[in-house]
Amino acid sequence: MSRLDDLRFRAATAFQRHVANPLTRRLPLQTLLETTGRVSGLPRRTPVGGRRVGDSFWLVSEFGERSQYVRNIRADPRVRVRIRGRWHTGTAHLLPDDDPRARLRLLPRYNSAAVRVLGTGLLTVRVDLTD
Repeated sequence: MSRLDDLRFRAATAFQRHVANPLTRRLPLQTLLETTGRVSGLPRRTPVGGRRVGDSFWLVSEFGERSQYVRNIRADPRVRVRIRGRWHTGTAHLLPDDDPRARLRLLPRYNSAAVRVLGTGLLTVRVDLTD
């Protein structure tokens, strides 16, 4: 990772952790991904953008393997997703062979633009919903 990418990653994650995420997690219709902390075992909720397609929820991680929720998924793929105010359980799958830029074109435009601008190591994630 280049120095510029590392600086962008640090700035974006600091802003998300301390400003954006605490605010957006409280919005009733914000889509949230809940993972289990790989060290703490506590639920961790992250605002995400994505789209439900049938029994799957698709999203693109802007920092790929560096995202904390991706690391949590690696440790335990059982997740919950809050879509339009309703919680769904599921199993997350990391898809490194999927084309994340092509996937972004199929996802909501506002979130996709932010991911394209801030992202440094895009990774597609599919959540197979069980309810």
